Amino acid sequence: MDGSSIFGWVMFLLAAILVLGSFFTVNTAQAAVITRFGKFLRIASPGLGWKWPIIDSVASKVSLRVQQITLTMETKTKDNVFVTIPISVQNRVRPERVFDAYYKLANPVAQIQSYVEQVILGHVPGMTLDEVFASQSGIAAAVKKELDSDMSEFGYEIVNVLVTDIVPDSKVKSAMNDINAAQREQVAANARGEADKILVVKKAEAEAESKALQGQGIANQRKAIVEGLQASIEQFQKVVNGATAQEVMQLVMVTQYFDTLKSIGESDKTNTLFLSHAPGAVGDISEQILTSMMGADKANAAR
Repeated sequence: MDGSSIFGWVMFLLAAILVLGSFFTVNTAQAAVITRFGKFLRIASPGLGWKWPIIDSVASKVSLRVQQITLTMETKTKDNVFVTIPISVQNRVRPERVFDAYYKLANPVAQIQSYVEQVILGHVPGMTLDEVFASQSGIAAAVKKELDSDMSEFGYEIVNVLVTDIVPDSKVKSAMNDINAAQREQVAANARGEADKILVVKKAEAEAESKALQGQGIANQRKAIVEGLQASIEQFQKVVNGATAQEVMQLVMVTQYFDTLKSIGESDKTNTLFLSHAPGAVGDISEQILTSMMGADKANAAR
């Protein structure tokens, strides 16, 4: 093979390499930045692309997918409690702003973190710890609003901002748990006290009602005794003419006296009793009862 043939084969190979090297591919959800001698030329869409060999090149490929940046902010609340706030920022490059995203912003993660720190330091130090816990969604909305305004200039879209947690210092968390436990114990103690109070009141009401019913029963019993004695006297006077009420009452009292002694003697638990069993004692008892009854009648009549 002579020198001209070798040169021809070399030129063919170079031409083939140049032609094949002028084709490139861009994956789905990507955009390629094409430059010519280092100067921006165009943005290539997904698929098979072509560029001039040697003079054109693919500077970079930019992803159009939603990406998540996880940040951790540490700051102090209004009541001097240090808290750690994990924040997730979901963002993506706008397809029509690939040029700005690639050329205007060198480090998007650092830039987003700076904006997030600015918003957090502008909101959290003015709120108490309880307000921070209650305003997680408000903090996330404020961060998203600020990032939307600032990052749109660089071709980025903020899809969502999530404040995933509020983590106070471990000592503060332990103190909060102790306070919560003490408050719950106080509520439980109040509930137990109210329950005991209700039991005491109900018991007192039951005792009062029991005493009232007991007194009513005794009154009814005495009324029945008096009515029975009255009926006995009237019946006795009808049978025995000339008998006075006092004589009949003495006879009834003697009968009741012996019935009482009989009942005491029949009881298994009866102890030894010493009673005056003279006839005069029975008369004295009857006289005392009659005197009491007449005094009660006079008191009722005077009312």
